[in-house]
Amino acid sequence: MRAVDPSWHEYAANLLFAEDGLGPYFAADARVKDGGGSQHARFEVAGESWVVKLYYQDSGIVHPGPSTPTGTEFRLDEIREFRLHVARDSGEDPVGEQSFNAHLAPRWQGMQVESDDGQRFEMDVPDEMDEGVNVRIQGSNINAFRYSRLLKRAAEAVGISMGYFENPLEFSNTQDAERYVRVHTDESGPVHARDGPVATMGHLLEDDRTGYRKIVQNDDDEHGRNLPGYYHTVTLGPQRVREAFPSHELPVEVKHYYSREALARDPDDPLAHPKVGVSYQVSRWDDTLGADEEALAQLERELDRVLHAVLIDAGLDVAPDHGSGPFVEDAYFDAEVSDGFEEPPTLDMAHIHHEQESVVLKHVKDGLSPVQWESLEVLVTDGGEVAPADIAEQKDRHVDSVRDALRKMDELVEREYGSVSLRSTYVAELVHDAVQRAEEALRDAASATAKALEAAERGLDERTSALLAFCDRYDIDYRDKGDARMKIRFGELDPDEDPSPAFLAKQAFSMWTDAKQDAERFRSAVVKWTRPGGENCRVDAWRLLA
Repeated sequence: MRAVDPSWHEYAANLLFAEDGLGPYFAADARVKDGGGSQHARFEVAGESWVVKLYYQDSGIVHPGPSTPTGTEFRLDEIREFRLHVARDSGEDPVGEQSFNAHLAPRWQGMQVESDDGQRFEMDVPDEMDEGVNVRIQGSNINAFRYSRLLKRAAEAVGISMGYFENPLEFSNTQDAERYVRVHTDESGPVHARDGPVATMGHLLEDDRTGYRKIVQNDDDEHGRNLPGYYHTVTLGPQRVREAFPSHELPVEVKHYYSREALARDPDDPLAHPKVGVSYQVSRWDDTLGADEEALAQLERELDRVLHAVLIDAGLDVAPDHGSGPFVEDAYFDAEVSDGFEEPPTLDMAHIHHEQESVVLKHVKDGLSPVQWESLEVLVTDGGEVAPADIAEQKDRHVDSVRDALRKMDELVEREYGSVSLRSTYVAELVHDAVQRAEEALRDAASATAKALEAAERGLDERTSALLAFCDRYDIDYRDKGDARMKIRFGELDPDEDPSPAFLAKQAFSMWTDAKQDAERFRSAVVKWTRPGGENCRVDAWRLLA
């Protein structure tokens, strides 16, 4: 697939080296002492100039004594940890944000660490590693595949053998990573809209009680000034990611965000425009991602597929033929379009949205039994784990009656290992809304049409309640005076976001006839609605039902 090429933003990893034991640690100590506390150097890579500083920091590692528990002689009077700060030459990087820091610390079996309050605990060191070093890399705006080479060249520049950092152990792991594009502020609205991909991914995926989902929607900056889309994110654990991306494994966060001072920036300044990024979330799963090239290739693929899917779902042209289209170049993102990207799946959240609405409406229309209504009431109001026995106890029903009621609602609920949940967070919202509206309709039908009021006086049944709830939800107003053609008004319908007029008409007609109303009167009705631009639409109902 041809698409815009995202750039690397943040990256962090733990690289473990053991082939030379504590050799790199002792070498760093010697070079710092030779330099009176630090070393400074420059080096060239691929025609680029980089600067490096080696320095030390205090450590909480407990001194092992004359030798480590693994038998290595330890002649240092105090334990220090070391850092390599590596940055692109300022003449080549005027922004000054293309850099990384490599924190080098020793590791050995049985190592102890002392906390600030004096308590000691044993450091967790992989069993396969007798002793060695951990290099914690944390950087930004550098291709993730380049860190290993840059680390080796930086070490060499300050007098430490690059051979120490040649072969990281398989236990090395990626801790953080983000791929991003920068989008023009006038084009990015559909990404962070309330019904855009950032928000809807979290609401529609997975059932309402399992997996991890976090949605943040902040439209005010640090100074309290309103900036729509200032910081919008959705964080998805592995279960939820796989709902939309079946071949993916990594938990991610999808972000739309501005720089802190975006409102004060000139429109020609790239920082006046937001980033749309996807980042790896290591804390959201129990597994780990390596730091070798194979792992980085998986990371890049999955982040890019999610990012492209979000951009496409928001209606942005991901491969503009002329210029940069909706994208804005910055110091590290050139808005170039490349071939060879893997086609992302279609998110099509609007389709899922309408599909789940249809499921809920079908069950409401068909008429739910009292036990089914009670079960749904518990599911939408109880925030904890719910079992059929819990529902039976709360509603004073036999547990077999509850189980039977739940079995008849398989499209709405997920039953597993003695617990039950609604199939998605959005279904939960729809069910809650349906329950509330049906109850309101039963309590007060005076706000409905004259026929609904007459039905209320006779005692509303579940099918009439369903019709009222449906009409109320979609702002449908039907006027039936009996002596003229009935008029049905759908209000404003956005073709990109709302159900089609035909969908609404067919659903309303099905409920109308189920409520024992005159089918021909509905067929002969006039249906009216408007479009967002103000266009008025009018059609005979029978045409929409065809």
